[in-house]
Amino acid sequence: MRLERRRHRPLSPTLELIPAAYPALEARTNCSASETAMERAKDTTSSAYNETSCRTMKFPEVIHLNVGGECFSTCLSTLHRYENSMLATMFSGRHRVPRDSDGRYFIDRDGIYFRDILNFLRSGEVPQMERVREVYREAQYYALRPLMTILEQMQPLLGESVRQAFLDLLPYYAENLERIITVAREKAIQRKARLAKLRVCVYKEELPVTPYERTLFPGTGIASEYTHESFQHKCNVDVSFGPWTAIADVYDLLHCLTNDLNERGITSEQQCIGVCDKHLVSHYYCKRPIYEFKITWW
Repeated sequence: MRLERRRHRPLSPTLELIPAAYPALEARTNCSASETAMERAKDTTSSAYNETSCRTMKFPEVIHLNVGGECFSTCLSTLHRYENSMLATMFSGRHRVPRDSDGRYFIDRDGIYFRDILNFLRSGEVPQMERVREVYREAQYYALRPLMTILEQMQPLLGESVRQAFLDLLPYYAENLERIITVAREKAIQRKARLAKLRVCVYKEELPVTPYERTLFPGTGIASEYTHESFQHKCNVDVSFGPWTAIADVYDLLHCLTNDLNERGITSEQQCIGVCDKHLVSHYYCKRPIYEFKITWW
């Protein structure tokens, strides 16, 4: 009987709480195991990444390149000459560089002008003037800021920057240039003709009077009873340019138009055919010059 009493003796309060603590202990154990597994996985991934990085960083001293089908060979140090350039970044070991079937590192650009890029990296040599525009575009792609700076001080880029400073005074220039092309094309198609003629007004003076008329009136040359609004009007033309405030004159703007049309492969000629001559007020007539543009399509 004494044994039976011991067998059925109730458990102490402390022992009764142990089963209730099992879930928390089990959760902490599982959490600790999960964290350990994650750390192991992280270490494995980091190790694999470091191994991959080490592999990609091992470029040979001599690099063989395929640039758009043109093959080149150069030193790795040459490509690293300017550390902020795209070529230095490509061959820094941080990026994967594709190869062609012969194992050459492939760059999908026009290889014709890459020789100029490579010569600059090797010895600081700059291209001939006729190649400056194209090489400048490649220098922009490869982020070669030192070469870009040098080319910007050479013709024709230097002259282009001066010309653009003038054209910035005419914010509508690009739009009007497109209108010349559009109207000329429509007229040629309508007439089934090889040529198209447009009337284009190009004037620099803000007020539509000639310097000869201004001698009669001090200051602006306009009688005081007439306001600026009295002379505002639209000439009967297809496109109009002006006014602007700069030393560059009408012929400079005509030269810009001709060059930009030629850049688009469009042959053009122009000649002055007179003035607007529209009556404004009193004895004042519009003296804005009118030019006939002749566009040849074929």
